[in-house]
Amino acid sequence: MKIAIIDYGMGNIHSVAKAIQSCGGEPVVTGKKSELDAADKIILPGVGAFDDAMAELNRLDLVGAILEQVRRKKPFLGICLGMQLLLEKSQEAKTHQGLGIISGEVVKFGAKSGLKVPHMGWNDLKIVAKDSPLLNGIDSGSQVYFCHSYYPQPADKSVIAATCAYGVEFACILQKDNVYGVQFHPEKSQSAGLKIIRNFVSLC
Repeated sequence: MKIAIIDYGMGNIHSVAKAIQSCGGEPVVTGKKSELDAADKIILPGVGAFDDAMAELNRLDLVGAILEQVRRKKPFLGICLGMQLLLEKSQEAKTHQGLGIISGEVVKFGAKSGLKVPHMGWNDLKIVAKDSPLLNGIDSGSQVYFCHSYYPQPADKSVIAATCAYGVEFACILQKDNVYGVQFHPEKSQSAGLKIIRNFVSLC
């Protein structure tokens, strides 16, 4: 099962590839449209700024290729910043729109007493979509690892598969048809994270 990990200079590429391999997948780290086309599934990782990420995807001429693979119903997973890029826009961005695969925007955590931003560390999942194939075998209360200052606010709440509480309750897993997004880092989330990656690897 070939899983393309999009390399655009903005993600924990090698950690994700190692996790995919340990879960039975064949990772292909690539920035080439032809290899996205040949892959069975695609992962868009990401660490950094929204504008920089979209600028790099545009520079590599990958935006159209990503949208084409999504239209072809290929399983697609966005991780952290890669999840945020699935939405239409971000409060962080000054010049670029997102991929627009999921309607909505990315917003920053508000200033609250004692609330440190970025949100960094372990936190509990609250499962909303109990029938999600990505969450097979994952229970509410499972802990995963976060590192982010912004979070997604989808326009359609039905795409929220799980939430997390940090000052506010926010969407941390999205699912729309063949497209999934996780705000946390499954590759750093030990048993729960690896289970989620294994579920993605196993998707038909």
